[in-house]
Amino acid sequence: MDEQPQAAVAGPPLDRRAELSEFLRSRRARLKPEDVGLPDFGRHRRVPGLRREELAQLAGVSVAYYTRLEQGNGRNVSAEVLDSIARALRLTDAEHAHLTHLAKPKSHKKRPAARQQHVRPALRQLLDTMEGVPAYVVGRRSEILAWNRMAAAVFGDWDDLPAAERNWARLVFLRPEYRELFVDWEQKAIDIVCALRMDAGCWPDDPRLSALVGELSVKSEEFRRLWATHDVKEKSHGVKRLHHPLVGDLALNFESLRLSDGTDQSLLVYHAEPGSPSAESLRLLASWGTDATRAGTSARPLRPRRSPSP
Repeated sequence: MDEQPQAAVAGPPLDRRAELSEFLRSRRARLKPEDVGLPDFGRHRRVPGLRREELAQLAGVSVAYYTRLEQGNGRNVSAEVLDSIARALRLTDAEHAHLTHLAKPKSHKKRPAARQQHVRPALRQLLDTMEGVPAYVVGRRSEILAWNRMAAAVFGDWDDLPAAERNWARLVFLRPEYRELFVDWEQKAIDIVCALRMDAGCWPDDPRLSALVGELSVKSEEFRRLWATHDVKEKSHGVKRLHHPLVGDLALNFESLRLSDGTDQSLLVYHAEPGSPSAESLRLLASWGTDATRAGTSARPLRPRRSPSP
């Protein structure tokens, strides 16, 4: 199964300076003086978290310099200063990378970000050979680009959706059936927003990304709330718990493998512990073949189809 041409939806670019300013403010607000070894000389603090002068002291820069950076002016900031600020703010590796992308965007990122994403033929063939496990390729903006039969059996028949709707952010925030599918829906929503934030740092001029963020902000209160946190992270592995309409509860380990070919794509593979009930459930879904995909889709409809709900 492969990606299809997408509608050329565009929106105004995200404001990189505003993104930088809001990100630094949000990271500073989450720290208290006692968190970083500073004395708290009063209970009447006018701002949540650290003051600018306290953060500047920790980073070893002047207050005026840090203030300019927090106002979105990162044009001439050095990598060494960003490293110092990242340490002072206790940033994770993902947050540090996000700060660097916002403050010092790389020139190669100016190439058109809205161009069609393609999956290499060899990668599509690899998906087809992975018969016993759900696997798919996701690209920028959380777009689902290619998948195998088991992914369709577990997550729904994406081939039955318009190409523009094959997007994890749209599915999770705008389709009620995915709230039922993911046992911890909130965590899945957080993961998606964090990934979109990372994309926004790397591709601030992507009109499709800004259009997606704008649409979700209008249609989903949960998305607006999570987007306002400015949280970023990368999740390369973990356990996903699902409630499947045909086989019930599933606990699947997943690995997210970022491709090194410059496509900004990742291969996600799910598997169950050998001998577990989830492994037996995957085996059943695989043995049912196309019928499992169709029945699962109608039981948790992406679009109502033939079979009645079991």
